[in-house]
Amino acid sequence: MARVIMKPIGSAIDTQEPVVRDNIAHMQALDEKLDTERQAIGEGWGAKYIDRVHTKGKLTTWERIDALKDPGTAARPVGTFVNHGEDFGGRTSPAAGVITAFVQIEGRHTVVIANDNTVASGSWWPRTPEKIIRAQEIALRLKIPVVYLVDCSGLFLPEQGRTFPGKRGAGHIFKMNSLLSDAGVPQIAGVFGDCIAGGGYMPIISDKVFMTEQAYMVIAGAALIKGAKSQNITSLDIGGADVHVHLSNCADERAPDDPACLSMIRAEVAQLPSSAVPYYRFGSQSSPPSFATEELSGVFPSKHAMRYPIKEVIARLVDDSLFWELFPDRGQEMIVGVARISGLYVGIIANNQDLIDNPGGGGKRPGGILYKEGIAKVAAFSRACNADGLPIVWLQDISGFDIGMEAEKQGLLGYGSSLIYTNSTNDTPMVTVLLRKASGAGYYAMAGHPYDPVLQLSTPMTRLAVMEGRTLSIGAFNAKLDDEFNIITQDPEERRKIEEGMRKVEARIEADMDPRRSAAQMDTDEIVAVGELRGYLETIVEMCYQPAGVRRIKNPRIWSMHDLSALWQGGF
Repeated sequence: MARVIMKPIGSAIDTQEPVVRDNIAHMQALDEKLDTERQAIGEGWGAKYIDRVHTKGKLTTWERIDALKDPGTAARPVGTFVNHGEDFGGRTSPAAGVITAFVQIEGRHTVVIANDNTVASGSWWPRTPEKIIRAQEIALRLKIPVVYLVDCSGLFLPEQGRTFPGKRGAGHIFKMNSLLSDAGVPQIAGVFGDCIAGGGYMPIISDKVFMTEQAYMVIAGAALIKGAKSQNITSLDIGGADVHVHLSNCADERAPDDPACLSMIRAEVAQLPSSAVPYYRFGSQSSPPSFATEELSGVFPSKHAMRYPIKEVIARLVDDSLFWELFPDRGQEMIVGVARISGLYVGIIANNQDLIDNPGGGGKRPGGILYKEGIAKVAAFSRACNADGLPIVWLQDISGFDIGMEAEKQGLLGYGSSLIYTNSTNDTPMVTVLLRKASGAGYYAMAGHPYDPVLQLSTPMTRLAVMEGRTLSIGAFNAKLDDEFNIITQDPEERRKIEEGMRKVEARIEADMDPRRSAAQMDTDEIVAVGELRGYLETIVEMCYQPAGVRRIKNPRIWSMHDLSALWQGGF
């Protein structure tokens, strides 16, 4: 019988060592900045608007989520930085005015989509629909129940041109409602206040709709009807609980207030099938890493160009710091293998940053780059994970593909296309973590966001771009440079202009590489402190295994992974 034999990896680090202390101080500064920004975003439009919500006898959106989740569990938001730093006619839209988060309710992971009632009464801004749709996509891919907490006054009308039309405009939310229903994914809605126009459509396809006494659902609110038909009525008269619970049948039950409605939602979730996570642990239990995840702050260098041991990162993310590495002597720039996270099997694919042996001779070559052997190894391993039903966690820190005459002779374009094809057609869930560099086509090949990972996380160190700013500025001004990248001209004024132009390009690219920029425009799902990575991975891996019978999950005795290992040990 084939067995999964994993070996301990990692070693203790000396937190008093000067280099480690410098790393920790650098990461602490990044984390403090991240925490400050997240706290500000979490307060929406601030204390004045929080007080306004409380004056109405309602809870804020985050208070609702805190009441909804199981005690002792953490709600894990995604999309926190969407629209971060953008100005909309003198107004901001923190988190795009909607909270999307993974929330455990009655022992079941759910995707919660909740309008932020402290930001323009839960209005939809540019990218609000895309953020809602992204959360629905995750739920659909993993067959995870969706809970809508609706308190939405409709589109923020001054920006309707960027919200209403388009393939992923507001209307696509309702298509996703329909696709979720068609796939049998449970949807439960609580309506807590304004629910106008598109906000009114969002809960209707849900399997169960609860309304508080302050809530109403209408195609058009009282103000619009008064203007159009000269009828002096309130929105509660038009579409309150009296109408929709007892007359229209558009809602199922009414609740006196927010806490009662949240209790009813929890009771509804409790009736769903229990999680299959214990079953798919195959007799194991969740165990913390042997080395604290918080120690990652000391592992990552304070300077992005410096190397670090990737196995020390893996050792601080996986259960008991145990790992079954496959093909360790081939394609050494890539680390592939199997571990457990929360007692559940996952495939791990990671970029090795060390100097590695050059199989063609000639000493060492840098890691963090994709060479022929590593690409072939990753493609074969990715296909095996897909065949066996193992979710894949990609730990990405990549500068790109190898380049040059020898790389082209070896057919790297073909090998890279094989890997891209594999990742494009995988059915197994893939989770991508951008640890540091995410550069060029290597970002794509390592299951970057365009290749539909079920979740992509960034860290405060992440640098996502085609290439580094200095390198790109050289490429942009290549015609003005010699073979050593020195400026050719002898004209002082022309030299000054070229130098200034190169500095501006480099500065702009450096700004573009800030993970907040990527998160603001939804090029990544969430920025996570490195000490939080284990918690996020536990949650998303459990979500991958929660529903039973919706995707192939093979017993480890019959993994094709064992066949690959046997072939390699026999001289593969």
